[in-house]
Amino acid sequence: MRVKCVICDSIDNIDGNSPQAKRLRNRRIHMYLCPTCDQRIGEKTKERLATGNFRVFKELKHKDQLI
Repeated sequence: MRVKCVICDSIDNIDGNSPQAKRLRNRRIHMYLCPTCDQRIGEKTKERLATGNFRVFKELKHKDQLI
């Protein structure tokens, strides 16, 4: 399966039967990132987290009183 990176517009081939290809076909909201862009974004995010000025908002889970 041919896929295009949403950041650098490079075209890559991935296995059509892989879970990633299945996810891209069935859920259009998922985006493909090439390995270089994925690694670069991961490093930048870790650097921003280390500064302390970047907050990750996590979903609060409420306990159901009936269960």
